[in-house]
Order: sequence, then structure tokens, then C-alpha cells
Amino acid sequence: MSSGLFALLDDITGLANVAAASLDDAASQAAKASAKAAGIVIDDAAVTPRYAVGFAADRELPIIWRIALGSLKNKLLILLPAALVLTLVAPWAIPPLLMIGGVYLCYEGAEKLIERVLPHAGHGEAAADGEPLDPKALENQKISGAIKTDLILSAEIMAITLASVSEASFGTQAVVMAVVGLGMTAFVYGIVALIVKADDVGVALAKRRLAPVRLLGRGLVVGMPYFLNLLGAVGTIAMLWVGGGIIVHGFAGYGLTGLEHVIHDLATAGGRVVTMFAAAVEWLVTAGLSAVFGLLIGAVAVLATHFGVAPLLKSIRKSTPKASLDGRPGA
Repeated sequence: MSSGLFALLDDITGLANVAAASLDDAASQAAKASAKAAGIVIDDAAVTPRYAVGFAADRELPIIWRIALGSLKNKLLILLPAALVLTLVAPWAIPPLLMIGGVYLCYEGAEKLIERVLPHAGHGEAAADGEPLDPKALENQKISGAIKTDLILSAEIMAITLASVSEASFGTQAVVMAVVGLGMTAFVYGIVALIVKADDVGVALAKRRLAPVRLLGRGLVVGMPYFLNLLGAVGTIAMLWVGGGIIVHGFAGYGLTGLEHVIHDLATAGGRVVTMFAAAVEWLVTAGLSAVFGLLIGAVAVLATHFGVAPLLKSIRKSTPKASLDGRPGA
């Protein structure tokens, strides 16, 4: 009986060791996937604070909290199950879907860059009847828009994560994607909360007696607009860098390796020039060239959308007969 007990304990110990190894592997895979999705995280952190701009200070954190919950639902309740189903029924569809997402990131980045260079007049928030929205409706509209934007960025994060663990077991894939989804959401919206409240912290510090503390507070108040502009620029570059890199890697996966080799060779040559910081230079050259390629793809996508897709959709809407109130086709 004692030998049976010891055998059972050995089996339990073995299972525990296997489980621990699996957890270590999942944690390692999650860390690698998170690093690959870092560019999208930068953009997410850069984009989200603007959704809380213009509201009372006591509404900023509740707005960020609601967006964070929406982001978590996007990742865990929509994208995670969809991605796992895709791995079972159509794993071949993951690379092209990832590339389509890359084109979208390039489009968004190029459009933001064009807007910075050639800004156009904005439009005020209004209801369907043209009347200004009340604060609650405006808040709900902003949150809804933020969650819709997050769905695209979250889809890219989850797709990159899935691609990075494509060789792992189904269970490891599920765990890694869940860990990355939770971790990324907590990280991004924690940073966003700090950003949107930084000016309030600065105002509070500026009222303190100690001169260095007051100076720090004033610096925060004065510097936050510039920091947000810088963060927005970094986010735009990150979108182009990530989107371009995804497309370049996708081409290589289909055997079109020329562009990837050119970027790699140029990055290696740059590293040889500055040997002391070779790794950093190679990374910067790779990211920069990927961003340039992403900008080219994005510019084509912007032109195609504004001069092809948008007019086509407009003409389709005009040619579609409207239904009258009694349900019969209108003239």
C-alpha cells in the first residue's frame, strides 16, 4: 500500500513538473508575442487618450475604464474564440488575414500623416438630426468609436500573437493569447489612465509650497500637450512600421523574399558602420525601412479608398431605391 502511495506521489510530482514546464513555456511565448505586438500597443496608447479629451475631469477615468472593458471583451470574447476556430478549420487563412490587417494599419498611418501635413477642417459632434449631442450621448458615442477602433488594433495584436505560437499546441495557443490579451489591455489602459490624469496631477503639484514640486507640476501642465503630440507622432510611425513589417514578412512567407532580404542587408550594413551600437542601428534601419514601405502601401490604400471605393459606394447608395414609409419601393 505504501509503495502505491509513493507511486501516486511520483505521478503527481511528474504532472506538476509537466504543468510547471507548460506554464513556463506559455509565459515565454506570451512575452515574445507581446514584444512583437509592441508597435500596435504604442499606437493604441497614443490613440486612446483623445477619446477622453473635452470631458469633465471626473468623467475621464470612467470613460477609460469603459473602453478598457470593451477592449477586453473584443480580445477574449470575440477575437480569441474566432482565432482558435480559425486554427482548427482554416489555418491557411491566418497569413493573408494578417496582411490585410497590415494594409489597414498602413492606411490608418498614412491617413494620419496626410492629416498632419494637410489638415482639413473638422466637424463637430452632432446627432443624426444635426442637433448637438448632450454630454451623455457624446460620451457614449466616443466610447463606441474607441471600442470599434480597438477591435481592429486588438485583432492585429491577437493575430500577431497567434502567428508567433502557430507551432505550439492548441492549449498553449489559447493560454498565450489570453495572457497577452489581458496583459496588453491592462498595460495600455493603465498607461492611458496615467496620461489623461497627468495634467490634473500637475495642477495639484503646482499648488504645493516647495518650489521644486511646484516647478514639476507646472512642467507637467505645460508639457502634456506637447507629449501627447509626440505620442501621436510615435503612434503613427509605429502603425506604418508594424503594418509595413507585417506585409514584408507576409510576402516572404509566400516566397517573395526580395524585399525582406534588401531590408535585412541594408540593416546589416548600417550595423557595420556603427559597430558599438550595431544591434540598435540594425533595428532602427529595419523599422525605418518597414515604415517607409508601409507609408507607400498606405498612400496607395488612401488613394484607392478616396478615389475608388468611396465614390463607388456613394454611387451604389444613390442608385439603390429607398423604401417608402408603407414598405413599398420609393421613386
